[in-house]
Amino acid sequence: MDSSEHPVPRFGLDPDRAAWSEEVRATARERLRPLAAEPLTDPGPSLAPPPPAAPAGAGGRVNRPLLAALAGAGLIARALPEDRPPSALDLCVLRESLARECTEAETALALQGLGAHPLLSAPEVAARWLPEVVAGRAVAAFALTEEGAGSDAGALQLAAEPDGDGRWRLTGGKCWISNAPEADVYTVFARTRPGTGARGVTAFAVPADRPGLTGEPLDMLSPHPVGRLAFDGVPVSAADLLGEEGHGFRVAMTTLDLFRPSVGAFAVGMAQAALDAAVAHADRRTAFGGPLRDLQAVSHPLAEMATRIEAARLLVYAAAAAYDEGAPDVTARAAMAKLYATETAQFAVDAAVQIHGARALRRGHLLEHLYREVRAPRIYEGASEVQRTIIARELYR
Repeated sequence: MDSSEHPVPRFGLDPDRAAWSEEVRATARERLRPLAAEPLTDPGPSLAPPPPAAPAGAGGRVNRPLLAALAGAGLIARALPEDRPPSALDLCVLRESLARECTEAETALALQGLGAHPLLSAPEVAARWLPEVVAGRAVAAFALTEEGAGSDAGALQLAAEPDGDGRWRLTGGKCWISNAPEADVYTVFARTRPGTGARGVTAFAVPADRPGLTGEPLDMLSPHPVGRLAFDGVPVSAADLLGEEGHGFRVAMTTLDLFRPSVGAFAVGMAQAALDAAVAHADRRTAFGGPLRDLQAVSHPLAEMATRIEAARLLVYAAAAAYDEGAPDVTARAAMAKLYATETAQFAVDAAVQIHGARALRRGHLLEHLYREVRAPRIYEGASEVQRTIIARELYR
């Protein structure tokens, strides 16, 4: 059985979503992959050079032509619908399908969703920014992490100092922010109540052109921009509030409950792409008198990869369904999905590289790209250790 024949779990997706997944994959192959900054190939037994770089994008920069193509295909609108609440199941189908064909397109879409979803908690802010984000004309970013407040988000120190009559000034910094410093609008989490932990955090929508806001790129292992932001008395007002003052942590966690299963879907898509490449390579590559697939040292890792990927996929789609149904255990399910799927993807990509050998580490090879891409999801939006802590804590609720 060719693993590529089963892109999504048939038990959990209705025929319309299953067909839509195939359409998304086709769109990614035909319209999005040519716009990616990093062309990829799995050349098989030959060592033909990889295709030349596409002119549309550059590594470490926002790929605006790619965003425009995602918007033109209606994919950003599906992730951020303006007429109904976002669907975690739709988001997971989108991210897995895109990740199997073009991780850069997947990440561009996911970052738009992560940065813009909190805007939905303020109708006037959403009315201003959401149409621009959905159309691919504005770039959004989620600015939570600081140098001293990553996994411990309740320890953030960016200060929102009162400035009279429902106004504040933001002073401090953010670090490792995806799409910074090139985003057009930032969802920023700042402390309005000192000494109160997570209860004193407030969320604001901050346009990039606000006076006092500056940023710089960081040289990171990622194809999309990651940067540092500095806030030197940046003015914000009640019109920029996302939710209520002091309830920003709730805004952040609501967003992460939606996006954590979809990070798992991204990981499943990468893992499935690695498995597909490994299955094809083991079939066509000969060694010791026959195809690699006849060697138990190769066939057993393939079987283990396939089993773990399917288990991860089931966890991801179960968590997405729980979110869409408003289930009370969605936090635990989302943490389980992200934890298991991202750890599985790391295992699957590493195993696929081992089966391919040195050719998989050649710059421009699909697996060399996945090997770099697969590491970060075990850290962002809550590291694996944080997910285990969340799961254990939820056992006692």
